[in-house]
Order: sequence, then structure tokens, then C-alpha cells
Amino acid sequence: MGAIAVDRQVNLYGMDVAELEALVAELGEPRYRARQMMQWLYGHGAVDLDRMTNLPKAFRKKLAEKAFIGRMSIADVQVSRDGTRKYLLRTLDGDAVEAVLIPEGDRRTACLSSQIGCGIGCAFCATALMGLTRNLTAGEICGQLAAIQEDTGQRVTNVVMMGMGEPLANYKNVMQALRLLNDPDGFGIGARRLTISTAGLVPGIRRLAEEDLQVVLAISLHAATDEKRDQLVPINRHYPIAQLLDACREYVQRTRRRVTFEYVLLRGVNDGTDDARILAGKLRGLLCHVNLIPFNPVPETGFAPPDAAAVERFRQELAGRGIQATVRRPRGVDIDAACGQLRRKSMR
Repeated sequence: MGAIAVDRQVNLYGMDVAELEALVAELGEPRYRARQMMQWLYGHGAVDLDRMTNLPKAFRKKLAEKAFIGRMSIADVQVSRDGTRKYLLRTLDGDAVEAVLIPEGDRRTACLSSQIGCGIGCAFCATALMGLTRNLTAGEICGQLAAIQEDTGQRVTNVVMMGMGEPLANYKNVMQALRLLNDPDGFGIGARRLTISTAGLVPGIRRLAEEDLQVVLAISLHAATDEKRDQLVPINRHYPIAQLLDACREYVQRTRRRVTFEYVLLRGVNDGTDDARILAGKLRGLLCHVNLIPFNPVPETGFAPPDAAAVERFRQELAGRGIQATVRRPRGVDIDAACGQLRRKSMR
């Protein structure tokens, strides 16, 4: 279920339409009440049952005995010089996660977390320093978006599951959240504006290919050889590059959708032209795009960002070998909100 029960009451926030229909039926109401509740919970952001004015009073009273609406609250907001906003969001059980809003023209992208901490252990990532506490529920994932929209008074247009945690290690809750984000009676965000990122959990990629939700798949690759990736992304020891790329080819074949490969460039580690050459060879023939990310500082890791010339050489080497690549412009670095920097640092 997408919600946490408190004192034998069930939290409505995070429930999908099937769960709401079951609850409505239990209370002796027609099924269409579930869709009405969906619209109030996610479309209108209701935090009080009494706001659901098109539900009969008697039904609301019965509902209040059985259920409540529990959402994350904003504990802290930091605003970057470039307009990026980082949110510290407190969960109902007193823990916290970070989420980020990246505004750019008419596009407002929310970077959401799927877990409290992360158990993958990528060597350059601040979240990895926390370890893993637990998975987030579907309601906690959606609640991050709701809090951001409420704070800014603006609708989020795009969502990337690239915050704290490994989304495919929390598969059920992440997929339920994505369906709520996509549902017209939910948040109404188009599926192709939703991105799910993974460090390379091959079974999850294959499972995702079977879904009927046309989200964007991003793979955190970060190295062109198993020797380097074993050190940078330890999950590679279970799912090496060849196995991961086979799953990506199957994904493309089944979905007809392009895969994005995220590649964090670390000075003197994986940013050489030889790395680019090997990477291009392995990606040749695969419908893909490479997103190059100059390392964002995390002092404890011991890594350093590449210089601009090395980044451009890497990009040109890929382009010259037929691999489309772009360089991601860092956003929110001054507030530790950029890729790989999230870790509840602002928690009070």
C-alpha cells in the first residue's frame, strides 16, 4: 500500500484509485467516490477531509473515523543564486529527506527522493555517506512534489527520480507514485516528463520494460570498464556493464524508447579520451543519449571535478564516434543541491 497506518487509522495520502475504491466500498459508498477523493488529494492538495465538499457529510464523518490525510511538512528551504530550491521535508515518523526544484523558463523540474539515504554506495555520492534507513512510501514520494507546488504556488512540469536513494530498489512504491503523478485525476504530469534513474539494477530494468507507463529511463553508468565501475558503483559487481547494457538493449527493443546514460566525470579517474573511446564502443548501435555531469564537490569522497577542457574533449570524442552527448550545467551547487550532493545537510 502507498500509505502508512497510524493508530489503526489509514493514511489516504499515497493511495491509488484501486485502494481508494476498496475503502469506499467498505464504507458503503459508490466507486466513483474514489475518483473524487483522488482529485481532492492530489489535484487540489486537500489536507483536510472537510475540504472535500462534493462528498456527503455523512460519508466524510465515517471516513474521518477510519482514515486521515498525512503529508510531509517542509522543515527548511534553501535558495541558490541560480534559483534552484532545496527542500528538507520531514516525514510523519520524524525523519527527513531532501528534494530539489530546478526552474528553467517555463520548465520546473522536481528532483524527488525514493529512499531515506541509499544502500548502493556510489563512491562519489553524498547520499551514500548516510547509508540506507528505509524506503519511502508512494505518499511520501508524491508528498515531496505537493510540498514544492504548495510552497511556490506553481505547477511542476517535470519529475526526475534522481534524489536520495535507488528508485528500482523501492520498485513498488516508486511505480505507484509515478502512476499517481501521471494520473489525470492525480497530478496530471505526462509520462514522458517523468524520469526514473537507476544505478543499474538489471532485474528492475527488465521489470520496468513490462510496464505500460512510458517514463524515461536513465542509467547512472559513470565508467566504461568493469574495473573502474566496480570501484565507483559497487552494484556493478552484481550486474556488470555487459549485463547492464544487454538489459538496456532489451528495454529499447521492447519500449522503442531511448535510454539516457548519466556519466559523472571525475578528474583523472574516468575523464580521459580513452574512457570516452571505450564508452563509445560499448554504446554503439544502442538508441541512447549520454548526459555528462562534471563532478559536484563532496569533500569527503576525495574526488575532484574535471577541468572544462577535459569535459569538452570527452564530449567531442563521443560525438566523433556517433554517440550523442550533452554536458549538464550544474544547478544549486552553492546550497549542495546538485547531482550527488543530497544528504539532509540542512537538517535542524
